[in-house]
Amino acid sequence: MIKKYGAIAGLVLGLFSIFGSFFYEGGSFVALFLLPPLVIVFGGTFAATIIGFGLEKFNNIWFLIRLAYSPREYDVVIIINMMVEFAIKARKEGLLILEKELETMPYFFPRKLLKFAIDGTDPESLQNIAAIEMKAMQDRHYSNVFVFMKMGGYAPTMGILGTVMALITTLAKAGGDPNALIHGIAVAFIATLWGVFTANIFWLPIADKLKECHLEEKHMMEISLEAVLAIESGEIPSVIRARLISMLPQKKQAKLMMN
Repeated sequence: MIKKYGAIAGLVLGLFSIFGSFFYEGGSFVALFLLPPLVIVFGGTFAATIIGFGLEKFNNIWFLIRLAYSPREYDVVIIINMMVEFAIKARKEGLLILEKELETMPYFFPRKLLKFAIDGTDPESLQNIAAIEMKAMQDRHYSNVFVFMKMGGYAPTMGILGTVMALITTLAKAGGDPNALIHGIAVAFIATLWGVFTANIFWLPIADKLKECHLEEKHMMEISLEAVLAIESGEIPSVIRARLISMLPQKKQAKLMMN
């Protein structure tokens, strides 16, 4: 929840800082939101994305934007506590007893690994299955990140293109009213503003946020795999807990070790 609101707060701060400064310096709302620069920057960026990645990939960006600003949070402490409880039950009554407990695990990946372990999958095969899924997840996530990184490159270029086009139109009218010429040159740079703005406030931060989401999910999967392998091998629950806690940041480790 904190991370979601943090991303939204960052976006609001960026909008307020950039547009607020623009209006404070005497910028015009009408000049800022002229239709032609917006069409060139957003339309050009979206067009380049569709050409480069296809319409299906482009349609997926709206879901990814929502995911970036409202990511799923994985509570690894819950996973650790549940895995330790499972380890205690498994040592007393065997792995099969955990089949009744599977639905209590809130996340799919550890639940699936536990199911494989209960069904008798050997540790090496379990590791191979997990490695394949983690590799596929990484490829999928980084493919999505790459789309936004490219959009962060397209947008400023489209902004420059819009500015050049506006300057050509403005300078073609040279010889007329000097005030109109100066006004036209000022307006021309609005496209560059929108291109750089959208790249650095929208597209590139979304790519970074999706990378963070990937790392959090990967961390959850690594902890889950380590826990299931330890349970399957019959390790002492207290040792399992200590091992899993050691995979957390030191600040969180200290907090858990005090409990």
